[in-house]
Order: sequence, then structure tokens, then C-alpha cells
Amino acid sequence: MGNADSKLHFRKAVIQLTTKTQPVEASDDAFWDQFWADTAISIQDAFALVPAAEIRAVREESPSNLATLCYKAVEKLVQGADSGCPSDKERQIVLNCTRLLTRVLPYIFEDADWRGFFWSNVPGAGRCLDPDDDSDDARPLAESLLMAIADLLFCPDFTVRGHKKDGPSTEDIQSMDSCEYIWEAGVGFAQSPPHNYLHDLNRAELLKLLLTCFSEAMYLSPSTSDSRNPWVSFFCSTDDRHALPLFTSLLNVVCAYDPVGYGIPYNHLLFWDQREQLVELAVQILVVTLEHEVDPAAATALDQLETPGSPFAPDDHEPSGPENLFVNYLSRIHREEDFGFILKGIARLLNNPLAQTYLPHSTKKIQFHQELLTLFWKLCDFNKKFLFFVLKSSDVLDMLVPILFYLNDARADQSRLGLMHIGVFILLLLSGERNFGVRLNKPYLVRVPMDIPVFTGSHADLLIIFHKIITSGHQRLQPLYDCLLTIIVNVSPYLKSLSMVAANKLLHLLEAFSTPWFLFTSAQNHHLVFFLLEVFNNIIQYQFDGNFNLVYAVIRKRSIFHQLANLPTDTAAIQKALQRIRKSPPAVSRAGSTEREAMEGSRPAAPAEPGTLKASLEATPAIDKLTEKSQVSVDGTMSVVQHGLFLRSVEGDSRLGRTPCLLTILQKFRLSYFVVPRPTLNKTDVTVVLSSHWCSQVLLWKAKLPLQTIMRLLQVLVPQVEKICIDKGLTDESEILKFLQHGTLVGLLPVPHPILIRKYQANASTTMWFRTYMWGVIYLRNVDPPVWYDTDVRLFEIQRI
Repeated sequence: MGNADSKLHFRKAVIQLTTKTQPVEASDDAFWDQFWADTAISIQDAFALVPAAEIRAVREESPSNLATLCYKAVEKLVQGADSGCPSDKERQIVLNCTRLLTRVLPYIFEDADWRGFFWSNVPGAGRCLDPDDDSDDARPLAESLLMAIADLLFCPDFTVRGHKKDGPSTEDIQSMDSCEYIWEAGVGFAQSPPHNYLHDLNRAELLKLLLTCFSEAMYLSPSTSDSRNPWVSFFCSTDDRHALPLFTSLLNVVCAYDPVGYGIPYNHLLFWDQREQLVELAVQILVVTLEHEVDPAAATALDQLETPGSPFAPDDHEPSGPENLFVNYLSRIHREEDFGFILKGIARLLNNPLAQTYLPHSTKKIQFHQELLTLFWKLCDFNKKFLFFVLKSSDVLDMLVPILFYLNDARADQSRLGLMHIGVFILLLLSGERNFGVRLNKPYLVRVPMDIPVFTGSHADLLIIFHKIITSGHQRLQPLYDCLLTIIVNVSPYLKSLSMVAANKLLHLLEAFSTPWFLFTSAQNHHLVFFLLEVFNNIIQYQFDGNFNLVYAVIRKRSIFHQLANLPTDTAAIQKALQRIRKSPPAVSRAGSTEREAMEGSRPAAPAEPGTLKASLEATPAIDKLTEKSQVSVDGTMSVVQHGLFLRSVEGDSRLGRTPCLLTILQKFRLSYFVVPRPTLNKTDVTVVLSSHWCSQVLLWKAKLPLQTIMRLLQVLVPQVEKICIDKGLTDESEILKFLQHGTLVGLLPVPHPILIRKYQANASTTMWFRTYMWGVIYLRNVDPPVWYDTDVRLFEIQRI
């Protein structure tokens, strides 16, 4: 009854707030205490008892009451932080105010007129929130709120374990060193405090409010969201004295989390894991704060915060980093034991859903892998020493396998298109480093439940076979084709021995992309053929000895290369190919491929369930905007190539989800054409008369097709293989493979071409893409309670499938 009465009193207070026509004075404590002092409500109660319509009604009809409510709630949080919340009543007031602000803030942000409210000087706020500040320049309400949250996250006996039995005094709270209260052992902290589920719950409540404060970015359109997020800027600045211990706590809590524990079957069904929610919020806070990039040359006061021997201490020759302390601390981690702890923790969590047991559903499966992938991306992007650590051993394969698993599992589900992108972007980043290609030669022994062909080989084979998503995914994956093939191009010079399954996959892709009608349907399609030919050339020139399976596949499918060499370029042939666009099946769909034989225990990707929500994404940047070309010299060093290797014509439409019609394609080619209606055909059938300009463009890129090495290989080996087959009457391919295995082309091939690596480079387009994707994930993942549901977000669109 008591709980029901408490909810009833709270609901009455909400109704009074929405029905009062006159402003309620801030000094009327009897009225305002109804919202936090005389009740105990959960976060779910706050969302159920404060409807969205009523919040908007107060915002429009009684703005002063809403302003006072926010101000008074922040005031209570500041008072709680100052006092250290020594009593249960004060802690309950803090939690109630936290939940109420979490509910109200999104409706403040969605109104442009209200968005600056927390950054304005509320009359009397400075004197009430900071009794020692008598100046007219009172601290903005937002800063007071953020400082209070930071203090409360290290409040002894509320969110951390107190070191003193009698509890700290108010003076101790203001002067305490919060680095002694880091939540978990790991980077920069050796002690592992005992877990307290109440502390974890209180931390989660405050982190959810903090995430809500940062979410102002959701309510800005992509065109205006390039401006700095003032909430993140202040919280990650030197004004926050808890920045270092909080960053360390969040990172350590994430990387130390083990959802399986002792591995008792079905333990997650018997006991509630209070730490999972905290870990999920911690990784979301990290990716939000690390997304906020600033001038990397900005001077900071970091050196004053750090002590000699700190895991975050910079090298003597390194300049000062960005003024965002979270980005700075992340970029300055340098100890190998810390790198090992981070990598092991992230790999353990990413591999968790892949674990198989004899008892179905007996192991706990985490769901925040998208946030983990984004965090791993930030680690590699901001801390190059961490990237080199990941790549210097085979540990990088512990990241590769789960990434491929998630990509394979999501390929048919349009609601998980963002997951496809982040996974491909990570692989693109890794493939730009030589060590990644070298590590791929390690044998692949642990089988993961993916519906891919059964094979015996290396992780390189797994990576190439995974490219089945090109032939079995949906159309909205097309903007990723360049990235997917660039990954294979980057690693191809280091692949020592491909399996027959992987070799056939490469030939299958080349066959699909080299059909005349596919080459002529887009101004960029021929680049896919260039990428694949570069893969073959790299392997033949640099790894011929061990790749007899690939050489055999090339000989068997030699007609593909002959057709490319003899590709028709006259107007009539091109016109005929274009007329087949409507009648032909998709060029990347082939029957009879080796993909029919699936791995035992595998499961195909399932489409999104009806009613599934998805967040829209920004356009995928073109591959030439995503990467810069580097040439590998004889001594292994890289030099940037200023000019592109291939001829580039008009850029195509890279916006997601758009499949251009025939007329749109031709317009992008800037061709001269006219349409001749055919009475016997429907309206979509046209006869296209092409100009000589279009044919000359085809001639230009056809002349640049890098076929010389492959043609020379065929010229030398095909007669030898045919002679062996005739002389020995061979019908078994194993004898041919044995011959190719011991063959050589030394001195017969053209001079080896330089190895060209396309390394990822940051740019404004990818920054905007990551911002949209990250906030879309956070929006969809926070459903209990639904913090931002049904609010007017502008950074992306929410669509129901």
C-alpha cells in the first residue's frame, strides 16, 4: 500500500504542475518536495507517471513552472553532492531528482527555444547552487548539473565504498582524491573493490542521466550537428576534477566484465546480473565522449593532473593532445599490460555470443556488441600504439572472427545496416597495416556457426569466403562493395596459400562483376574489376609458390580473363548490354556456386521482425574519401601516392538505399541520348542511342585493365597443363595441383608492380557517419525505460520495418 500511495502522491503532484495557470514560486518547498522528498519512485514509474503530452503542455503553457522544476531538481543534486548523501532520505531525493531529469531533459532538447535554457544564468541559481559565489556571473545550470553528477559518481557509501567507518565529512567530500575510489581494477588501478549491487544500481541511474544530458546532439540536424556538444565539452574538460578516475572507471568496468562468470549453466536465468546494465551504460558514455573531437594541437593542463609513471603519461617528445580529456587519456595509454587488459576484455565480450554449449541457451549472451565495436574503433583510431599492439600477435584474430560473425549474421537484415558498416570500416582500418595480412595466414581451427562453405585453411580463407555477403546480401550493401574489395586488395600481397574454396570465391566475384551489362550500368562498376585484378596480380607476383589452388582456379576460369581482354567497346555492343538490365538477374547472384555446402551447425541470417525500429544513416563515404594510397617500398616503408591508380569518371550516387534507374545512370555518365518509345513494350522499356563520348570513356578504362601478369601466366601454364593431361591421361585434378605446386614462373612474369596499400584516413564524412550511427544505436538500445522514444529527434530518422 505504501508504494501505491507514494505513486499516487507523485501523480497528483504532476497533475498539479500541469494544471496550475500561475507560476509556482521556487521558494514553495512544500509544493516542490512532492516530486522528490515525499515519495520513492523507480525510473519506470517516472516514465509512466509523467506522460510526454503533459511535459510538452507544461513547456508550452507554463514554461516558468518547468524551468523551476529543472532548477530545483538540479539544486537538490548539488546539495546531495556537497553533503555526501549521508542519510537514506538524501540518497532517495538524489535518485528521484535523477530519474525526473532523465525523463524531462529530452523534451527540453527537442524545442529549439528551450535548448539554451540549461546554459543560461537562471535568476538566483548561482547564489542558491553555489553559496560562496556572490558574483553576477553565476555558473550555468548545465555546469552545476554535470559537476554534481561527477561528484555523486564518487560519493562514498552511495556509489563507491567508503574508506572510513564513520563516513567522510563535508570537508572530506570536497577534498577527497577520487582516484582512490576507481570502480574496478585494470588500467592505472590495481585494487579490485568488492562489488556492491546497490552501488552499481546508483551508478547506472547517474550514468543514464549523464547520457541523457549528452543526447542534445540527437535533436540537431546533420547539417548543424558539426558544432561542439557543450555538455561533452565541459564534462571532458579540466573543470571536471573527476575526469581521470571516471574515464578509468568506465574503461575498466567494461573490459573487466565477464558475463559468463564461473560458467554455471542457466545462471543468468536464476540470478539477475546487476553489472550488465552498468557496463552497457559505461561503454555508451565512452563512445559518446570519445566521439567529440577537438583541435588536437590544443594545449591542456593534463601534465599537471598526471604523476610520473602514470599509465596515461605522454612520451617526452609528443606534443600536447586534444583538450577533451577522455580522448587525451585514451590516446596516452602506452603500457603493454594495459593494452593486453583492454584487448582481452573487448575480445572476450565480442566472442561471448559465439560460444556454443551442449545445453541450448545455457550461457548468457550480451547484446551491446555494436557499442563495443565502436569503442574498439575509437581505440585503434586514437591510439596507434594500441593498434600496433593488436596487430603484433595473433590476438587480432580474436577480434576478426567475431566481427565476421556479426557481419554474416546481419547481412540480410536491413535494420542492422549500421552494424555492417562499422564491421567493414574496422576491417578496412586493420587491412591498411602489413601485420594484419601476415596474421591472416594462421590456420583457422575453431569453427564458428556461420552459414559459409566448409573449408580447411587459414583466417585469410575465412575473410575471403565471408565476402559472400556481396552475392547474398541486400541491395543497400552496394556502397560497401568498394570497401570490401579494398580489404582483400590490402592483404593480398601477404596471403601465402589460399584454399580452393577461397580461390573459387575470388573467381566467382570476378565473373559476376565482369559481365558486360554490369560493367556498363554504372560509372564506377569497372573499379570493382580493377580491385579484383589487383588481388590476382598481388598474389601471383608476390605469393605464387604457395597459391597453387588459386593458379589452378585461374586456369580453369581463364575464359573470364579472355572475355575481359576482348570486352566489346563499340556503340552497338554497349547499347545491347544496357538493354539487358531489366531482363537479366542480378550480376552478383550466381547459381551453382560452392556456397551451397554450409558449415555444420550454421544458421542463415534472418530478416528483421515486423515492427522492428531502425535508425537512418548518413551516406557512405566513397572509397577514395575513406582511404589514402600508400606505396610499399623494398625496405617495407610506405610513401603516400598523390595520384589515384585508376581512371575515375563521374562519381556515382553513394547515398544508401538508392538503386538508380537506367535514365539516371545515363545522366550520371553525362551522355548524349534520346529515347525512342516502342509501342509494343511497357513504359520502362527504352532504346538508348549512346554518344561516342561514352564509348571513349569505356576505351580509356579498358586500356588500363591490369591483365598483363595474368595473361602471361596463362600463356605459360595452360599449354603445360594441357600437355600433362594429354600425355598422362589425367582425370584427377590432384595431379595437376601437384604439378602447379612445384612449378615456377621466375623470370617469366612482368616486372613486379609496387604494392599499393589503401589506408583509412579520417574525414568529415566518416565523422558525421559515426555520429549518426552511434546515437542511433544508443536510441534503439535504451528501451527500458525508453528515454528518447517518441521525441522529435533530428539527427536521424526512426523507421519501422
